Amino acid sequence: MLAQLIALDWGTTSLRAYKLAAGGQVLEQRSLSSGIMQLPKTPRILHGRECADGFELAFDEACGDWLDAQPQLPVIACGMVGSAQGWREAAYRDTPANVADLGNSLQTVRSLRGTLVHIVPGVIQRSRLPNVMRGEETQVLGVLQNLALEASDDLLIGLPGSHSKWVEVVDGCITHFDTFMTGEVFAVLSEHSILGRTQQHGATFDGQAFDRGVQVALSADGEIGVLSTLFSARSLGLTGELSATAQADYLSGLLIGHELAALAQVQRRRRNSVHLPSIILIGNSQLCARYSRALDACGFARVTLAEQATERGLWQLALAAGLIDSSSR
Repeated sequence: MLAQLIALDWGTTSLRAYKLAAGGQVLEQRSLSSGIMQLPKTPRILHGRECADGFELAFDEACGDWLDAQPQLPVIACGMVGSAQGWREAAYRDTPANVADLGNSLQTVRSLRGTLVHIVPGVIQRSRLPNVMRGEETQVLGVLQNLALEASDDLLIGLPGSHSKWVEVVDGCITHFDTFMTGEVFAVLSEHSILGRTQQHGATFDGQAFDRGVQVALSADGEIGVLSTLFSARSLGLTGELSATAQADYLSGLLIGHELAALAQVQRRRRNSVHLPSIILIGNSQLCARYSRALDACGFARVTLAEQATERGLWQLALAAGLIDSSSR
């Protein structure tokens, strides 16, 4: 099949490139460690001149040969590449935001080879405590592509990660989202606090320790807050109740449990109902498996995992922007 679009998911630590055919079918994909904070630094000759621009070098490495073969292929990119530290800043769009809003707001940067790279803006939720996302909006739109509009009304889309996002959608629009810095806090505590001093990396996932952490977060003990229960990751080790290899998974369960307990409370209040919404998870399969396990313990009974959300979202945005023919759906 003939390629019709190059789609880039360009984040802080990684760059994923997709060559897409009609309907968003993935013909080829690549993953590089050239996120915007880890760009190549060694200059080399590009298109007849010496180049030291990390964005140009990473772009050429990711998809230069694809463009050599098909120079007219349109290119679209989402993620931190559109941040203030990125290749070209794409200003946030306000909620509510949908495919048309974002597709009509792409920013462009012309590469050395002359290719226009179209960059997707992030989304901002303005409030007393504003919330922002970059890249996640594209994944959410990719999930919505396969859902009937009415199916999204009782749905919450979760994107676990360093900064977990929980996104509400109405009529195909991103209307509200909450951010939890769970993954980053786990990394900081494990690598730079006293809690990490007694941790030992286990060969396998300790489900029992993880579940114990979740249950502590959901219990009466958890009501005193995460800043207090965190210390149990150390004290249970000191008393011999938690082995060194179990402590990391216990801490993971504890933090995820506190995140989801707060999420459940917020959702019941916002919906004025005891019933919790269905969940679609997007992200790393192992991390999503942890979240699915914890969501079940928190009372979220309907949890599914989305696939190829980024590629589908970028394809839909390219259609909305007129970068590819609408007959290619």
